[in-house]
Amino acid sequence: MEEKEHILNVLKEVKVVLERKDYVKIKNLSNRIVHHSSIHQDPDVISVAVIIYSLSKLIERESYKEEKNWVSFYNNYLRNINDMIQALKKDDIKKFRDEVYANRRLIQSLSGNLKHYINDVFRRARVNKASRIYEHGISMEKTAKILGISLWELAEYAGRTRIGDINLSVTLPIKQRIKYVEEIFK
Repeated sequence: MEEKEHILNVLKEVKVVLERKDYVKIKNLSNRIVHHSSIHQDPDVISVAVIIYSLSKLIERESYKEEKNWVSFYNNYLRNINDMIQALKKDDIKKFRDEVYANRRLIQSLSGNLKHYINDVFRRARVNKASRIYEHGISMEKTAKILGISLWELAEYAGRTRIGDINLSVTLPIKQRIKYVEEIFK
């Protein structure tokens, strides 16, 4: 995992920002990971981006906190993030990957409405992060495969958010382009 230090720093920041319940800052931290992960395309790093983004969505919505097992789930979720930090500090990549996987198991162990809510949050988070990776120039097919979503889901989301319409090239101002065209036809 080439981005160990970056991921470690972001996870530490997430832990600090969680105390303030600043879900906007947490979303931005998730986007920072996506930017770097689009270069290396490491599935574990991308999973961390999804985990962090999902956490921002979970603390943003107050209604989840009324569900049975919320407190237990949330505490385990935070412990899981802390365990990821400890694994990276010890340079134990296998333990880090185990913790990423443990996060998935944590969600699968839920029951009732909370399980459905959180599964939905994670599903949407994967689609959102996929769109961000796609926005960085990785193909739709590869992005969908890395995040375990369908190509259809990603294409539909990208179409709705108009990510595919983003023009990444820089062009000259119109007046300058007209001037160049006039010079060509002189």
